[in-house]
Amino acid sequence: MSKSGSAEIRARLDHPIIDSDGHTVEFLPAFLDVLKEVAGATITDRYVKRGGFGGSRWYEASAAERVERRMTRPPWWGVAMKNTLDRATASIPKLLYQRLDEFGLDFTVLYPSLGLGAPHTDDEEMRRATCRAFNIYHARIFRDYADRMTPAACIPMHTPQEAIDELEYAVRTLGMKAIMVAGYVARPIAAHPRDHAYWLDTFCLDSAYDYDAVWVKCIELGVPPTFHSSSQGIGFRTSVNNYMYNHIGHFAAAGEGLCKALFFAGVTSRFPQLKFGFLECGAGWACSLYSDLIGHWKKRNRTGMENYNPANLDREMFLDLCHRYGGELVKGRLDSPQDRSLATVGIHAFTGASDEDQAAIDDFAHTGVNQPSDIPRLFVPNFYFGCEADDPINAMAFDARKNPYGARLRAIFSSDIGHWDVPDMKTVAEEAYELVDEGVISADDFRDFVFVNPARLWTDMNPNFFKGTIVESQVEKLLREAK
Repeated sequence: MSKSGSAEIRARLDHPIIDSDGHTVEFLPAFLDVLKEVAGATITDRYVKRGGFGGSRWYEASAAERVERRMTRPPWWGVAMKNTLDRATASIPKLLYQRLDEFGLDFTVLYPSLGLGAPHTDDEEMRRATCRAFNIYHARIFRDYADRMTPAACIPMHTPQEAIDELEYAVRTLGMKAIMVAGYVARPIAAHPRDHAYWLDTFCLDSAYDYDAVWVKCIELGVPPTFHSSSQGIGFRTSVNNYMYNHIGHFAAAGEGLCKALFFAGVTSRFPQLKFGFLECGAGWACSLYSDLIGHWKKRNRTGMENYNPANLDREMFLDLCHRYGGELVKGRLDSPQDRSLATVGIHAFTGASDEDQAAIDDFAHTGVNQPSDIPRLFVPNFYFGCEADDPINAMAFDARKNPYGARLRAIFSSDIGHWDVPDMKTVAEEAYELVDEGVISADDFRDFVFVNPARLWTDMNPNFFKGTIVESQVEKLLREAK
């Protein structure tokens, strides 16, 4: 049998390919047995009845009811079916393990499929039970294949203690070394209970809790928080009938919201050793956010805000200019003695400016940024961005000519094997390498994408992450050379 294109690509490389976001598709009967073991038959029955295995109330409603209730079209047909071999590969660890060379992959970190939504379940009892069950299930089925595959644990974030409880269990008891943390919590707005209104808590900016204890626990356990949360059904991604409308950009939107919050709340300043991964979202939005942070700081840092402070307006000059050049626009509107002295008239009556608390005008106060060149230091080393193989925008992350201060953002190869994005698993490495073949990125860029950056993400907080794996010696060499 001839080699696949991906296997041929891998054979030409002098470095491994580390996949930081493959997917396993849980074998439902086996998972339900674990859930029953964890939480009992009642919870398991509730899980099935609620459609936790992929069903949706959308399917139970009529077309008219869907529109009337504005029910978001859920994902559908999300895994390969025509390619039966790949469908089985996604669910059977032994088969996946045996085919990794065919895919051109040396090592893969695997995320759940059914378990993606577990940390976002509203019901606390169900949320804790399903996260625990998914973690036990995945730890068990991948234990014998740890030299080339490792699963990510589901970590709920509704409260810091809930997150810490599952972190402790997943890492210390189950020995898991990768985690998938909820990217936000949808919380009800207490003032509008009848409207079912909610807000999105991103854990560090205007949060309901102080989540610093969670970040400290991640450092203690040596696990970088990675996020794989959907934003379908939120904001503009609420089409009743069009799944693609809801899907395009939704991981990027969720990632951007959390990434901004972490930066503005000063998490990377307080915990420089923390590394965060945003998965299946690409790097285009990250390049834009990074540039926007620099541009916005230059205009709206604390000193710069004096340009917009109403107290600095020369009121007499403003009034004089109104009279000299305003013509019909101001005629008859500035004639009273009171109007002639802006000192006695609220300046916002003329300019629309609001009165602000001077102690709270610096939105960058908690970031640790004192000059724009601080932003690369507080952004680039801490954030990693999962990019799929067929995404041409991956090149933006490595374009030091266009990214401010010559930054190369830390894009990481995220195959997404197991989901519909990859109808043929054996093409993923080949597709990723097309950017090199087309001259869009260099071979060195590709090495950073599939090896250097993934190795950084997983070892910066846990130098032993790859110990006992087939890439151990190459990662150790990389780390020695980086010192």
